[in-house]
Amino acid sequence: MSAADWYAHKSLGDGIFWIQERFYQSDNRANIWLLRGSHQDVVIDTGLGLRSLPDYIDAKGLLGKDPQRKNPLLAVATHAHFDHSGGLHQFQQVGVHSAEVDALANGDNFETVTWLSDREIVEAPSPGWRARHYKVKAVQPTHILQEGDVINLGDRQLTVLHMPGHSRGSICLHDHDNKLLFSGDVVYDGSMIDWLPYSRVSDYVSSCERLVGLVDSEQVDQVLPGHYNTFGAKRLHRIASTYISRAGTCPAKFSTFAWRTLAGVALRACNPRSAC
Repeated sequence: MSAADWYAHKSLGDGIFWIQERFYQSDNRANIWLLRGSHQDVVIDTGLGLRSLPDYIDAKGLLGKDPQRKNPLLAVATHAHFDHSGGLHQFQQVGVHSAEVDALANGDNFETVTWLSDREIVEAPSPGWRARHYKVKAVQPTHILQEGDVINLGDRQLTVLHMPGHSRGSICLHDHDNKLLFSGDVVYDGSMIDWLPYSRVSDYVSSCERLVGLVDSEQVDQVLPGHYNTFGAKRLHRIASTYISRAGTCPAKFSTFAWRTLAGVALRACNPRSAC
């Protein structure tokens, strides 16, 4: 299967494209965001990496047809989990938060929580492909990101907000001028996951408090998340506030502990050679 068949996209206007993997039918299917800038272009998250994302972007002319336009293309992972980082190795420039550099450089399929089943791939990307052979390929990040770093696209700036909880290196990218938040898995319109290896509920609460603050200070109008559909500031406030109020309850704490234990056992069984 070609890259042109594997992916699909739609334009949201203003140089923003929403890309998805057509034949990866799962709640784990991550949104891929492409932003065109006047001096730099950025891909936010890269999916599984089963087909070439750069080839798709080129084939569909998403960065324009002008042969003189030679902007650098930076791929940024909002965090190291497999559904967001699997395609990073396809890019020459790769950015991730400093807390997860080693996980990517070592191809650590425990920390990247690699968990893929045949039933989630409704059409195989190549003959004989099987999910059990899938691993996140090691990649050495060229851009090590920290809180407050600014990714300058020329006519658009993305500020790195380190918001751990879902993972230790989770980030959002905030376009302050346009009041857009590329939130990765820090927040999306679904059940927020805080029970994976390197998840931490107390960090997640702090991150959600920051999200509430962004809404209260009118710095976010639209959220472009790591999964599911986009949503607005009111919904962001509600999701973050609800997590904060529920996180400290006894049932929530017990559920988190139980799921973390099960997830750790399952991931170690599937990725026995990964660093833990």
